[in-house]
Amino acid sequence: MLLTEIIKIDEKNIENPGELAKLRKAAALIKNGGLVVFPTETVYGLGANAFDESAVKKIYEAKGRPSDNPLIVHVAEPEDIYKYAEVPEIAGKIIKKFLPAPLTLVLKKTGSELNAACKLDTVAIRCPKNKTARKLIELAGVPIAAPSTNLSGKPSHTNAEHVIKDLNGRVALIICGENCEIGLESTVISFNADNSINILRSGYITREMLSEFKIRENIREISESSESPRSPGIKYTHYSPDAPLYILSGNDEKIVDFLNKNKTKKTGFLCFDEFLKYFDAHENIISIISIGSKYNLKEQAKNLFDALNKFNELDVDIIYSVEPERVDIGEAIYNRLIKAAGGKIIEL
Repeated sequence: MLLTEIIKIDEKNIENPGELAKLRKAAALIKNGGLVVFPTETVYGLGANAFDESAVKKIYEAKGRPSDNPLIVHVAEPEDIYKYAEVPEIAGKIIKKFLPAPLTLVLKKTGSELNAACKLDTVAIRCPKNKTARKLIELAGVPIAAPSTNLSGKPSHTNAEHVIKDLNGRVALIICGENCEIGLESTVISFNADNSINILRSGYITREMLSEFKIRENIREISESSESPRSPGIKYTHYSPDAPLYILSGNDEKIVDFLNKNKTKKTGFLCFDEFLKYFDAHENIISIISIGSKYNLKEQAKNLFDALNKFNELDVDIIYSVEPERVDIGEAIYNRLIKAAGGKIIEL
């Protein structure tokens, strides 16, 4: 087991000498083959030097992640993407319009040095919006390969407390910043010869935001029995809490009635604020966690993974969840929940 150093950083003042000194130390570890956890605007990332094959291998070992599941490469500036990948005209337009942002582009590599790409001829690459992440990459002087910090198949981390619980002793250093602004991993897109794009993973950059570009429909996620995935996060089961999770599909009245008839002493309920009024009398029977108002999709996205991790701490036997509205960023919230539930939906 590694001796993990844990440092706290003031993300609002990263240019201060003290904060820069902390980041320089982390950057040196990255450059020399160590694993460093750092905050991003999406979720916390587990970073290694993308040029260092042995360092990248450590990521897979620390997470228990299948070695054919590619990692996203992070760069400090949008123009750095051109150093490592072929950028077709449409991708250039998207880079100019959106980046830095929670958006990952799958592009053809221009060299073989990016071992994080699982020996594919493509690389998933992004320039994060988070200033701490960008400064760390800049100081390291190398692109950083970084998946989310969650152990493989488990919920991603959006706060330092949950990171430390899972990765203390597995990595060299953990940078504790603020809770992640967005709370869901980046949108992932790829490009076709006809200048259309594929949305491989939904996220904060939504289909509606990309609507000025031609989106090819019916892009299907790669199943576990098919070839190696071109994008991170589309092949294996993800985000599952320790207890089995079921999505309840129905109106509020039917959901409340179902829970009242099926509650046990170790039942968890993932819900919106609007449900809380129904369960005051049952707070000692059902463990209830709200991810925000049903009318605030950004709040739901920010709180989802934190809630799933909290259920693990509550030691529940079963979890039921409301069904998010599949519009705008709600599509990404639904995507994460349906994967966490393994596709289990109860129609009411």
